[in-house]
Amino acid sequence: MKKLFTAAAGSLILAATLTTPTDMTAQTRQNPFMVPYDTPYEIPPFDKIQYEDYLPAIEKGIEIQRKEIEAIANNPAKPTFENTILAMEKSGELLHRAMLVFGALDETDNNAQMQAISEKAYPMESAASDEISMNPKLFERVKYLYDNRDKLGLDVAQKRAVELSYKSFTRNGALLSDAKKEELKAINNRLTDLYLKFNKNLLASTNSFEIVVDNEADLAGLPAGIIATAATEAANRGKAGKWVFTLHAPSRLPVLKYADNRALRQKMYEGYMNLASTGEYDNRPVIGDIIKARTKKAQILGYKDYASYMTDKVMAKTPQAATDLLMKIWGPAVNRANEEIAEMQAYIDETNGGFKLAPWDYYYYSEKVRTKKFNLDENELSAYFSLENVRKGIFTLAERLYGVKFTEMPDAPKYNPEVKVYDVKDLKGEHVAVFMTDYFPRPSKRQGAWMSEFKVAYEDADGTSSRPIVYNVGNFTRPTVDTPALLTIDEVETMFHEFGHGLHGMLTRAKLRSQSGTNVDRDFVELPSQITEHWSKEPELLKEFAFHYKTGEVIPEALVNKMLAASTHNQGFRTTELAGAALLDLAWGQLNAADGDKVDVDLFEKQVADKLNMPSEIAYRYRSPYFKHIFGSDGYASGYYTYLWAEVLDTDGFELFAEKGIFDPETARSFKENILEKGGSEDPMELFVRFRGHEPSVDALLRNRGLAPAAEPAKGGDLKMEGGK
Repeated sequence: MKKLFTAAAGSLILAATLTTPTDMTAQTRQNPFMVPYDTPYEIPPFDKIQYEDYLPAIEKGIEIQRKEIEAIANNPAKPTFENTILAMEKSGELLHRAMLVFGALDETDNNAQMQAISEKAYPMESAASDEISMNPKLFERVKYLYDNRDKLGLDVAQKRAVELSYKSFTRNGALLSDAKKEELKAINNRLTDLYLKFNKNLLASTNSFEIVVDNEADLAGLPAGIIATAATEAANRGKAGKWVFTLHAPSRLPVLKYADNRALRQKMYEGYMNLASTGEYDNRPVIGDIIKARTKKAQILGYKDYASYMTDKVMAKTPQAATDLLMKIWGPAVNRANEEIAEMQAYIDETNGGFKLAPWDYYYYSEKVRTKKFNLDENELSAYFSLENVRKGIFTLAERLYGVKFTEMPDAPKYNPEVKVYDVKDLKGEHVAVFMTDYFPRPSKRQGAWMSEFKVAYEDADGTSSRPIVYNVGNFTRPTVDTPALLTIDEVETMFHEFGHGLHGMLTRAKLRSQSGTNVDRDFVELPSQITEHWSKEPELLKEFAFHYKTGEVIPEALVNKMLAASTHNQGFRTTELAGAALLDLAWGQLNAADGDKVDVDLFEKQVADKLNMPSEIAYRYRSPYFKHIFGSDGYASGYYTYLWAEVLDTDGFELFAEKGIFDPETARSFKENILEKGGSEDPMELFVRFRGHEPSVDALLRNRGLAPAAEPAKGGDLKMEGGK
């Protein structure tokens, strides 16, 4: 699943966007969204875009698309794929162009101006979308194509587009009465407002929290680089001579993992657990309102609950199918977590700790046990993973597997000075895509890491085509005065993960806009990203990019072996917190709450944890008030399980690479052609089986996480994912 403005990082953009035009420039200046971009590969001209450009472009885009849709709906000619489905796909170019840029910068360069615009832009877009999906004449044309889809000579992708279009219309109220349509529109507008409020609270709450340390002794155990970063943060906040820690992952996680001061760890842990849960930024009332609105929406559309509505459109098909998968993982994960807890408690007792392991001790003592068992120091590892080295690693991976090269475009437009832009070409020199990276945290950027795009790919029958502009965003450890950005192994995996999404977007050859790149079922979209993570620890690739930032020495084989031996360490905890969050999400989706009901967020979380018999030492990966995946929009609502669903696919799929060779040309070609290039143009299970040779097995996931004994790879078929052929 996506804020900007430090004085240093945002100054270049501010110079472009905060300038008030003179009367003369106001009269002559052209809104950059209103004309074709005169830039390399149609990269948005960020330096020309001003705050006042967004709403006029969005309003004009809606106006133009409304006329385009009316022309399609009132076309007297018999419906065809070209004059209906394809025509709809081509509509709204200006609106999409403006919203792609606004949506991106709203997540990475957020400030008061962007928040004010978002309060108008998103409801406008939502209302316009409802207007299209509830247009009865338009639906009649789509229904005609759907009813006759087997007689129209459509190819596989076209037929799938018709079927998905029909399903989209019905899921968005096309079959409702006029009165019910109006009620659904009101609910959608309400949800849009609530998502905005949730995100605004979360950003404000994150930025308002800090831990100020004024006694250097309290920093014992923390790596020197983390201490230096905290000193810089303190100086930036007018607290020179002290150290400031925040809830952003590069600050929070090292405190939990390395700080010897138990009280400091507890303060950080409780700060995170209570994020957006108190005071003016409390998201719990917002969640209650979201649950009530979603309940109404599901009921109006004829679904048992919101989880049934959300899973109906993806591979899982039902909440029960998703739950069944999670419960196959839950038991082994909790069993392993309890073993890990016992190991850590033994270590505490051996070292005369004199206390019972608490949640704020988990990361710290897990690291102690890992060091004891594997003699592995994560800081020693990080010395070989400078961000630039890891960037080289992902580019080498792409070239060796898929035959594409990345060349930096230093003069290309960018929305922040820290962004880097690359021209992606195949080995024949043909342009494939533009790729952008934005890797460091800023107060105006939301937490997490994600991939999206500024331009979509498509190929029309008349020869018109477009290649994509894809970007990756992260919140990785910043460089210090003395060291480059040195990534933890988790950050390395995240960088590979998001690059996998990026490859899915960049290498697409799907012809239709709605099917290109990552426009696939939500529980299939994580396959390319998660399978790409596997290469981050492969010795054959590591020797090409993992060099010590001081000496240039390649990572020693002995250190790699220790890293691999420790790769399943703490997987009981990591799997339990992940599966727990996914099960909590599904439980929220199955809660039907009426307007008068009180939704007690804390109690509900406890009830779910108690029902699961969740270890008290482990919390959900995300507590509800900051679970942006499911309450910041509906993108992953009742769908957080998809990370584990897709992991069943990726671990089973990677076993083929492991068997044939991680850079085996034929296996890479098959994955590229059947998964990365196809996008959503065919049924996802059929694509997976075409690549892998069988349906996936959950056993591969359990083996990969060390939750089941290593064995011969399963032949598949023990986990029947609904939606497959």
